[in-house]
Amino acid sequence: MSTNALIAYFSISGQTIGPNMTIRNQEKGNTQIVAEFISEATGAPLFRIQTKQTYPEDHMELIHFAQNEQKNGVRPELVALPENWESYDTVYLGYPNWWAELPMPVVNFIESLDWSGKTIRPFCTNEGSGLSGTVRQIKRLAKGAKVEKAISVTGSRASQSKDEVATWALK
Repeated sequence: MSTNALIAYFSISGQTIGPNMTIRNQEKGNTQIVAEFISEATGAPLFRIQTKQTYPEDHMELIHFAQNEQKNGVRPELVALPENWESYDTVYLGYPNWWAELPMPVVNFIESLDWSGKTIRPFCTNEGSGLSGTVRQIKRLAKGAKVEKAISVTGSRASQSKDEVATWALK
């Protein structure tokens, strides 16, 4: 695996809703779990996309909050951007699918960086909506980047996806 890879991900812990509307509380968000599997498989470092604002831990509040951000085009202020950005040629970009789109912190992250000459390998967690239009969004926002085949992982089975994720990450 390339030593010039970075795993950048946005993930929310707290309450999540799985199949049959079962509510679970998680210390780690589903996207973080998948990001850690990719790091184990590739040896690439992790970079967590974080905002200065906090998000609601209650799942229903969170999804409505996220929808409001999208409707209003809010770009939440990020805590930091990766150091030595120019040294990475491949970026595994992870995010939850919120309302069939990228979360606004991920939009802000993409818009804040120069993607010229980079390869993006998207990975997405969701409870059944798959990738929706998120890969098209990435292609539109990350000007100059090559976007490779993405993987979609059902959030409620993220912790059981290690082999599937490693196989995808190492292709």
